[in-house]
Amino acid sequence: MSASRTNLASASLAAQPGWLPAEHLDRAAQDLMSASAAQGGRVAPALWEHALLAPARQFLQEPGKGFRGRLVELGWELAGGATGACPPELCVALEWLHAGSLIVDDIEDGALTRRGQPALHLSHGLPRALNTANWLYFAALQRLAAAPLPPPVVADLQRAAIDALAGCHCGQALDLAARIDALPQAEVAGVVQATTALKTGALMALAAELGARAAGGAPDTVAVLAQFGAGLGTGLQMLDDAGALLAERRRDKALEDLNGAHPTWVWAWLAADVDAFTFSRLQHQLRAVIQGHSPNALLEELRERLLHTGRSRPSVHLTQVFAQLRQHIGSHARLSQVEAEIERLKVSYV
Repeated sequence: MSASRTNLASASLAAQPGWLPAEHLDRAAQDLMSASAAQGGRVAPALWEHALLAPARQFLQEPGKGFRGRLVELGWELAGGATGACPPELCVALEWLHAGSLIVDDIEDGALTRRGQPALHLSHGLPRALNTANWLYFAALQRLAAAPLPPPVVADLQRAAIDALAGCHCGQALDLAARIDALPQAEVAGVVQATTALKTGALMALAAELGARAAGGAPDTVAVLAQFGAGLGTGLQMLDDAGALLAERRRDKALEDLNGAHPTWVWAWLAADVDAFTFSRLQHQLRAVIQGHSPNALLEELRERLLHTGRSRPSVHLTQVFAQLRQHIGSHARLSQVEAEIERLKVSYV
């Protein structure tokens, strides 16, 4: 890591948050066992651990960015909440929602690894992994209910989370059903934009606005933060799609995207850049890869075509998203940390 990247990382949004998603599992476990006992059930703690908590604990303890939880804290402070006073339940809820979505994504995409470890459906079996993911969704809503906030505020936060979850599932439906090898060129950009907005964008928008809503932020500030989160989510998806193609260490992810004919930003940018004949030829090459032919020639051409714009387009997008946030918020000490984090993210994917 270069010196400049080290400085950016140290200035980013709190390398170690004051909350940790895995630790809150102990509280959820206590609630679970108390509810079971109240209903007359006698289940040994070790069985609960094996059946449900161990898979969740394993996934949550694997190192992740924790960025969505920190974004909740950011929204809280930018909307006027006291520094360090954001209820940790809000941050944990976002991280649990994100964790559940990743587990489901891995199942539906047939992924082999996650964060350098075997995907949860491989280490614990598909049924238990799927059940764990679904439980994390509902446990996240329970964490919101446990936040020390007025009941009307909690109800508002839960409604926002449910709306975001519904959007995420709609986006996932598009991601699974829309195939780049079959989409008309003119429709590709719209499908990619919608898929990103509903999946990555919706959850990031929720992260940015949740803390702001809890802090009692003005409606226009909440709306601006939600817009920032959505735009940030789109930029991160751009970086992820481009990084999978351009970084050799992420070749497996690039092959996963090709074999699944996923609607990624790589294809959205190609659809805007190349003529109809070239796009049709690339789709034909993609079909051949899906049928078992070597992907090397297609990967090489895609990399050559997007070597520069695959990095510049996400960067420009994220710069614009941050500028819009700064224009509304004005001077705030946290904005320099946000900008540093965005700059760090720009280079972390590729």
